[in-house]
Amino acid sequence: MTELKAPATHSTADLASAVHGHGHRLTPQRHVILEAVRKASGHLTPEAVYARVHAKNLAISRATIYRTLDFLCELRLVVAMQWGGQKYYEAAGERPHHHLVCRNCNQIVQIDHGLIETLSEAVLKKHHFKVDMDHVALFGLCADCRRPSKQNKI
Repeated sequence: MTELKAPATHSTADLASAVHGHGHRLTPQRHVILEAVRKASGHLTPEAVYARVHAKNLAISRATIYRTLDFLCELRLVVAMQWGGQKYYEAAGERPHHHLVCRNCNQIVQIDHGLIETLSEAVLKKHHFKVDMDHVALFGLCADCRRPSKQNKI
């Protein structure tokens, strides 16, 4: 598949161009779902996407939401993160970004792509393997949850 960057703007023309670049159409349903994700401030579950979309278009089913989110991830217009048995979706940016996720308090901190890019380059150099790292989540414990008084509660 040809790699396309997420469009820099939210214009329908830019979104349509990105989808057309992969040989598909930006249907009204795809547009509404993509806009629901792009306008969110953070990660959304499929149910949260459904609630946002359903408020604008009652005819779009949950099945359409799930299929379209997967489709938009394939096009790299949306990125997904699996956490606690649940998938979360977020609009892809022009530059990849990544997250640190605390397993105890669920705090999510965004980290710069440069850190992950360094890892990717090291893997390529050592193993001759090109890693696809558009959206990485690293799980562990944040500073607050690692404090001795908190560790007894984990």
